[in-house]
Amino acid sequence: MTPVIEVKNLLAGYLPGVNILNGANLYANKGELIGIIGPNGAGKSTLLKAIFGLVNVRDGSISLNGEDITGLKANKLVAKGVGFVPQNNNVFPSLTIEENLQMGIYQDPSHFDQRLEFVVDIFGELGKRLKQRAGSLSGGERQMVAMGRALMMDPQVLLLDEPSAGLSPVRQDEAFIRVSDINKAGVTTIMVEQNARRCLQISDRGYVLDQGVDAVEGSGRELMDDPKVVELYLGSLGA
Repeated sequence: MTPVIEVKNLLAGYLPGVNILNGANLYANKGELIGIIGPNGAGKSTLLKAIFGLVNVRDGSISLNGEDITGLKANKLVAKGVGFVPQNNNVFPSLTIEENLQMGIYQDPSHFDQRLEFVVDIFGELGKRLKQRAGSLSGGERQMVAMGRALMMDPQVLLLDEPSAGLSPVRQDEAFIRVSDINKAGVTTIMVEQNARRCLQISDRGYVLDQGVDAVEGSGRELMDDPKVVELYLGSLGA
């Protein structure tokens, strides 16, 4: 089986001569939910940004269904079926929810109604408030809009950077439920998370990233129950 997305020996960073990723590897098969956890500064978000063409890749490769996509710009990746939801500033606050969703499908506007139906089926609250400005929404509601916008182009794989960051405990639970719903709807999902236990609970497989390298890989349950992983990489996050 050819993975939907595969990362091999990736070297990448923001500054010349300084690598954040030092040979990272990752793959996701069709329909999988992959969780990426690890200590602060391990390169988790950088890995997603490198996949999405936002960080300079110096060596290694990224493929989508066997096609090399290394270094492609974000607009090309969206057209090929890669969606990305950043952690911060992930909505257009002056636009309505509906207009934010329209921005998500600007490359294929003829399918707006069809994709809106799909998104509203997952995020029912959005369908009732399409004319409300995104800037007036809570953090959790903005996160729904951001994920919904990324789904408008019918991505083969969705990259989520810290979907629970800054949310209240209740809203965090809702965020993880929505991520699981997206995955169950058939979207291969790769999620970076600091809430390690909740991330692994819903993940088919997980990666522990440390110093830009995939240090440990296994099923979500295996990683959650591995005392060495908890002690060395998760600390209190694993409790």
